[in-house]
Amino acid sequence: MSQSRSQGLGAIVLFAASLVGLAVALYAYFTPLTGVTGTLGAQVVILVTAVLAVAALVLAAVKNRGLRIVLRVLILLALGGTFVASLLLHQWWISAAMVVGLIGLILDMTRSNSATRPAHS
Repeated sequence: MSQSRSQGLGAIVLFAASLVGLAVALYAYFTPLTGVTGTLGAQVVILVTAVLAVAALVLAAVKNRGLRIVLRVLILLALGGTFVASLLLHQWWISAAMVVGLIGLILDMTRSNSATRPAHS
């Protein structure tokens, strides 16, 4: 895999996990008898997973190191908060999606760090 394609892999995984979390949250919010139909907690999870999807796209496009670090910290906080919220809502698939999103974030951090390091002789 080329270096430019492998650098975006983490952001793609994060984006996909966010979309899965969003789909499950929408299903839980609108489907009767899920236990969270119409609740504020489900609305918050819907909003945050949508923001995470947009943040993943921005992360893939941003080249400024400082901005990438700030964005990664905000994404990490959103992933953690959504994970806890999904546990409180008993939505295990959203929790699993947030763990996959964390793996994507870690991939993004390791791939971009290895790409920016100079090769030692």
